[in-house]
Amino acid sequence: MKVGLLYSRIRRDEKLLLSELRERDHEIEKIDVRKQQFNIHEAPEAFEDLDIVVDRCLATSRSVYATKFAQAYGVPVVNGPEVADTCADKVNNSLALEAAGVPTPNTDVAFTKDAALESIEKFGYPCVLKPVVGSWGRLMAKIDSRSAAEAILEHKETLGHYEHKIFYVQEFVEKPGRDMRVLAVDGEPIAAMVRSSDHWLTNAAKGAETAEFELDDRALELVEKASDAVGGGLLGIDLMEVGVAESEADQPRAREFDDYTVHEVNHTVEFKALNEVTDVDVPAKVVDWLETKAATEADAEVTA
Repeated sequence: MKVGLLYSRIRRDEKLLLSELRERDHEIEKIDVRKQQFNIHEAPEAFEDLDIVVDRCLATSRSVYATKFAQAYGVPVVNGPEVADTCADKVNNSLALEAAGVPTPNTDVAFTKDAALESIEKFGYPCVLKPVVGSWGRLMAKIDSRSAAEAILEHKETLGHYEHKIFYVQEFVEKPGRDMRVLAVDGEPIAAMVRSSDHWLTNAAKGAETAEFELDDRALELVEKASDAVGGGLLGIDLMEVGVAESEADQPRAREFDDYTVHEVNHTVEFKALNEVTDVDVPAKVVDWLETKAATEADAEVTA
């Protein structure tokens, strides 16, 4: 199998993946999107004879456009541009989950400061303001008061990029100091971990403690539905526990939760932290799936 790797920086995740591919004697074409030109008429030399392309771009814009070109060149790509477009934009992500009947936090989108403030007041305090594009918990704000809302909205309104003028306002979910990250391929979980922190943000990139997590039947169901909702592929699906009884509202650490909400699906998912806390060989499982995917695409091309 000849694998093309779209990248802009080789991180620990990519090193794990490259090491596993090399151990299996697969041929690798590393494609640095910072240096590559993508022609609309003719595929670059780097794309010749590739069986599959794996998108590991850091920048969302590069990811979406590079995968569009890979698809146009007739090369199977993981994940495809439609999946990237859905997952990279939080509005698209939320709409896809809602349309598929996947429980996800209630969200308003507004285009002016005044309209956004109305949404915040409607949700009540605290609530959450997020950038429509972003990762690692950056530029997210938990808003605890009207004065804080007014200040944050004013700051966003004066920032230059148009995306800051799309106000993504979301209800605050009372979770037990943790959330779950599931790495899945076409809805089938490879491994899962819980991310715990005293901070309201529980991203591993923000220093959350991680541990292996065993998925129950409901979580398995939601992982499959969330994957289908965005188009499938190699995905990171994030869940939070919900469903606490009102009488337990003053004891967040001792609550009993009876369901989950899916707050995000990630298309260029990082897995190094997951690989460290689970007994599953994550890169090996990913490459198993890539081999199957490439073989299936090759068979489909032969019979077409």
